[in-house]
Amino acid sequence: MREINRLGLIGTGVIGAGWAARALHAGVDVIAADLNPKMQDWLNDAIDNAAPSLNALTADIDMPQRGMLRFTTDFNEVALTADFIQESVPETLEIKRSVFATLAEHAPADVIIASSTSGFMPSEMQHGMNHPERFIVGHPFNPVYLCPLVEIVGGNETDDSYKQVARGFYESIGMHALMVRREVPGHISDRLQEAMWREILHALNDDIATTGELDEAIVYGPGLRWAIMGMNQIYMIAGGEGGARHFIEQFGPALEWPWSHLKAPPLSEDIVARFADGTEAQAGGRSIRELERIRDECMVAIQRVLRKHDMASGATLNQFEKHLRHRAEKSG
Repeated sequence: MREINRLGLIGTGVIGAGWAARALHAGVDVIAADLNPKMQDWLNDAIDNAAPSLNALTADIDMPQRGMLRFTTDFNEVALTADFIQESVPETLEIKRSVFATLAEHAPADVIIASSTSGFMPSEMQHGMNHPERFIVGHPFNPVYLCPLVEIVGGNETDDSYKQVARGFYESIGMHALMVRREVPGHISDRLQEAMWREILHALNDDIATTGELDEAIVYGPGLRWAIMGMNQIYMIAGGEGGARHFIEQFGPALEWPWSHLKAPPLSEDIVARFADGTEAQAGGRSIRELERIRDECMVAIQRVLRKHDMASGATLNQFEKHLRHRAEKSG
C-alpha cells in the first residue's frame, strides 16, 4: 500500500472544504477539484475561516508544516496525482457513479477512492467500477475540520485491507474512525439523527413547539451530556448503583407508550415554513459565518476540556498528537 502524502478532493463545497482544512492543518498536501472554477475563491475563504479554530484546537500540539493546496477543474488530474481520493459531490447516485467511473479509470489500482455520502451504501456505488475492492465510504460530520468522527463502510466488493489503510489515514489527520460492521442505508450516526429529526418535524407539524423550544430541549439537557458520553453510557449512569439493568427495568416499559412516531410527517409548505422561519428567528440576524464561528469556538473548548480527561473527542485529540510525534520521529 502506498504512503499517503497527497489527498485528492472531488467537490469543494462545505464538506470538501472541511476535508481540505483538516488535511492541510495536519501537514497533508491537497489537490482539490471542482467543475466550477469560481469555487476556488470559496474554498480558500472556507479554509481561512477554519484556520483560527484549528489553531486553537491544537495550540499545545507540535504541528507539522502546513500542507500545500492546489485547485483544478480536471478530475483526471486528481486521479493521476493523489494518493487517496475523497469524493464530496452532490448526494445524487447517478452523479456519484459517473464521478467514480472516471476516477477509477485513471487512478492507480492501489489508490483508495472514498465517498463522503451520508446515505448511499458502498455496494451500490462501487458496482461496475475498475478495482472496486479499493472503494469505501468515509462519512464525516460537519464541520469536518472539527468533528473527528468518520464512519468507514465497505461494500460487497471492498477488500478489508483498504478499510484498514483508510482508517490509518483518517486517524493520521486527527479523526476517530468508526468501523461500521455492515452497510445499511444512512450508516449509523445519521440513522440516529434522523430519528430525532422526524420527531422534531412531528412536533412542528402538531404545533407542540417551535424550532427554538425544541433546540432548548436539546442544548440545555441531553445535548450537553452527549459531547461527553453517548446515550447508552449516560443511561447506565442514570441507573444508579444498579447500572444499565436497573435503568431498563425502570424506564424500559415506557418504550411501549405511544410517545414517538416512526414515519416523518408529509413535508407540507406549512411545516417547511415553520422550520425555515423558526431557525431564522433563532439566528437573531447573525450570518451563517458568524454562527459557524460561535459553533467552532465552543467545539474547540469542549474538546480541549475532554482532552484533559482523555475522553470522547478529547481522546481523539490526544491520539492525533501521538500520530504526529510518530510521523516526526520517522521523518527525522
